[in-house]
Amino acid sequence: MKIIPFYTNEKQLIKKACSGNGEAQKHLYEKHAPKMLSVCRQYVKDIAFAEDVMITGFVKVFKYLDTFKFEGSFEGWIRRIMVREAITHLRKNQFVVFDDELYDRHTNHQIEVASAIDIEEIQRLIDQLPEGYKMVFVLYAVEGYKHAEIASMLQISESTSKSQLFKARRILQEQLKETKRISYGTN
Repeated sequence: MKIIPFYTNEKQLIKKACSGNGEAQKHLYEKHAPKMLSVCRQYVKDIAFAEDVMITGFVKVFKYLDTFKFEGSFEGWIRRIMVREAITHLRKNQFVVFDDELYDRHTNHQIEVASAIDIEEIQRLIDQLPEGYKMVFVLYAVEGYKHAEIASMLQISESTSKSQLFKARRILQEQLKETKRISYGTN
């Protein structure tokens, strides 16, 4: 049995989705949802909330699809919507605090360690960061935003962005050293 692709040209698919074609919208959703859930999950710890953020993000994608100018990557355009939606979700639910005192409380938190560090372990370590640190870290290190852009998105100063990144990296380095030390059995 030969499978015939619905649309091979993404531009054609986007145009059909713009005109309200449900099949085209479904195809775009199914194509991009797994990756976009991963993007949302980088910001939102709880998978159910991350799914809610992704769904809300896709509602905005389809609502504003006619504003996509075919300049640059469509996936990148969707990704920016998802990142902004995750930030909005965290702000709305008051999960984000940019506070240095959190670091002191956080360093007392013990982590469970695995014998080998894999992507899931790294995500778990990132999830343990205070929300403000985590958000700046992911925006900078994973998404590639500059401090000025992060400051604008999060409504913080550029120096706060740099400070949050520095502290997030320091926490992650300490956690990774601890993980490595325990996994090799050295105390």
